[in-house]
Amino acid sequence: MKKTKKKKNARAPKSRGGSEQAKLAVIGSTATKPAKAAKVARMVGRGTDPKRVAAILAKLDEAYPTATCELKHENAFQLLISTILSAQCTDVRVNQVTQTLYKKYPNAEAFAHANPSELEQEIRPTGFFRNKTKSIMGASKGIIENFGGQVPRTMDEILTLPGVARKTANVVLGTAYGIASGIVVDTHVIRLSRRLDLTKHEDPKKIEEDLMRVIPKEKWITFSHQLIWHGRRVCVARKPRCIDCNLESICYSKDKTI
Repeated sequence: MKKTKKKKNARAPKSRGGSEQAKLAVIGSTATKPAKAAKVARMVGRGTDPKRVAAILAKLDEAYPTATCELKHENAFQLLISTILSAQCTDVRVNQVTQTLYKKYPNAEAFAHANPSELEQEIRPTGFFRNKTKSIMGASKGIIENFGGQVPRTMDEILTLPGVARKTANVVLGTAYGIASGIVVDTHVIRLSRRLDLTKHEDPKKIEEDLMRVIPKEKWITFSHQLIWHGRRVCVARKPRCIDCNLESICYSKDKTI
């Protein structure tokens, strides 16, 4: 009688791909592991040494302990609309426009059924008003049709809304919901992260990935607010006020003014 060989259990196939959110979550885990953080520091640049990053975070906490989003809003939906309006526009101007805008359009339903020509004129002071009108109305319709009138709470879902990219998604998820899905990368964050040698890239997506590698996840939301405040108040684009900067001693940017 022949003995039959037992077949070994087949291994389950390795999954490929996966959501962008899952991939970035893995990136974010490196900042809390010293060995991996040191390796990332060698790859990204000398400015991302874990001890130096910790010093930068401590000085930002010291200078801006209450930093938060400066777009005025009462809920996640208003913040979403304000963030769309803030593209190539100051928060001050957006707040002036939305002061009356949200009285006329209090929710997604109102924006979704707005008269496009009227809405264009109402948001005209923020610039790029035609494209912003399409994004606002499209996002509002998407929220009603696909998410029951509520701004979604995940990166994958919120990115399905017209006119919403990672920057806008990170602002809304972080500020409105306290969900750290990434780091807001605007013009200030781009400029300062390069000046502080936390990245060598110019592309916002790559800059965000670099920052997520070296900034602890629990600091992602606060860090972006603090860096934006610092960029507006001290580390301005032209002639940064280095004499007033508490980061000056650990900054070696080529365009320092002292």
